[in-house]
Amino acid sequence: MGDPWCGPRTARGAAQHRLEFTPKLDGGAAARTPARARALLIVSVVVNLGVLGYFKYGNFLSANLTAALHALGLAYHPAHTDIVLPIGISFYTFHTLSYTLDVYLGRTRPADSFLDFALYVTFFPALVAGPLLRASQFLPQCAAPRRTTGPGLAWGLTLMVLGLFEKMGLADSVLAPFADELFAGSGQGAVVDAWTGTLAFAGQVFCDFAGYSSCAVGAALCLGFTLPNNFRFPYAAVGFSEFWTRWHISLSTWLRDYLYIPLGGNRRGPTRTNINLVLTMLLGGLWHGASWTFVAWGALHGGYLIGERQLKRWLPGGGWRTRRAARLMAGAATFALVCIAWVLFRAASLSQAFAIAGSLVGLGGGDGSKFSALRRAIVGTTVFAIVAAHWALRDRSLEALAERTPWPVRAAALGAMVAGLFVMQGQDRAFIYFQF
Repeated sequence: MGDPWCGPRTARGAAQHRLEFTPKLDGGAAARTPARARALLIVSVVVNLGVLGYFKYGNFLSANLTAALHALGLAYHPAHTDIVLPIGISFYTFHTLSYTLDVYLGRTRPADSFLDFALYVTFFPALVAGPLLRASQFLPQCAAPRRTTGPGLAWGLTLMVLGLFEKMGLADSVLAPFADELFAGSGQGAVVDAWTGTLAFAGQVFCDFAGYSSCAVGAALCLGFTLPNNFRFPYAAVGFSEFWTRWHISLSTWLRDYLYIPLGGNRRGPTRTNINLVLTMLLGGLWHGASWTFVAWGALHGGYLIGERQLKRWLPGGGWRTRRAARLMAGAATFALVCIAWVLFRAASLSQAFAIAGSLVGLGGGDGSKFSALRRAIVGTTVFAIVAAHWALRDRSLEALAERTPWPVRAAALGAMVAGLFVMQGQDRAFIYFQF
């Protein structure tokens, strides 16, 4: 049976990804005994998670503990702490954790120098918002001096222009104002307003984060380094297990390899599989931020994965998946449910999220739209173009598309994006994932 987290896999492939927590020591490892290796691993995990927990979740845990004690009638007033979240803490914490685990498990050799390790952990294009790097992907590139090549520089700059256009032109200028207008209020309103704002945020969060990832990959390529692709046209996914193989790929594979599979994956029966899916998605949601809205967002995606798994059991055979009409319908349903989940991701509180969700299904109590027909058309057209592009490219790559496109067309497209950066000036906004 295919893994509901990462799609169908062969038995051999599953075995390759399985984590067995037994150290495989080699001549390059500093720890020569399993006991010492395990002790060093525990110290590394505790220190890394402790630092992340203090800076990212200290205030969240303190506030919830205070609320729980007050509900029990106990007056508790903790000392106020101004915890400043260090830039990129989630990403370099995950880098160091994966390095420690991979060395412990014999998946990769220790870095030959501390400088190489420091570069891996703090590589600036990916530090603030990813992609998450694995030591096995990055450290071998440090073995020899990296040099910029003509083709690498050209493609790297192209990706940076594309990423900036997605961020500044589409996310900030076209889509963000509509999302902000919906989420600035109580959430109660007309159905058309709720869907306009929700679709706007669905397009904004993709263009914002995929734009940053393109910039990061492009900047690294200009320096002679290769980073993993972080997005693969996710809004063309058919089902939620496929969505998570296309959205924030470096995070979803990290959670799969270091959390879901060690918990047992789908190897211990349906009930345990469902529990593992929910736990993984809950922690994935919490990773995004110290808020119950992110926890609920992760729980909802865990429920989506469980529901998809159950639906595949009920539907006879799998021939329907090869029919174009059925795949389009399943893809449309996947996209709609992902958009509903984005409400939790963007909302300032659970109450606002529930109010907007009610408005999406006609329970908001509003009967007049505050968005004009023109403004709704702008959002609808932009999001439709994004989704259509994903479907057109779902089985291809940008590199393959560029190679097959005549150079005058490529030049015209690149020129149009550069011009768009000057024409489509929106409010100056930080990348969304900077806060994580």
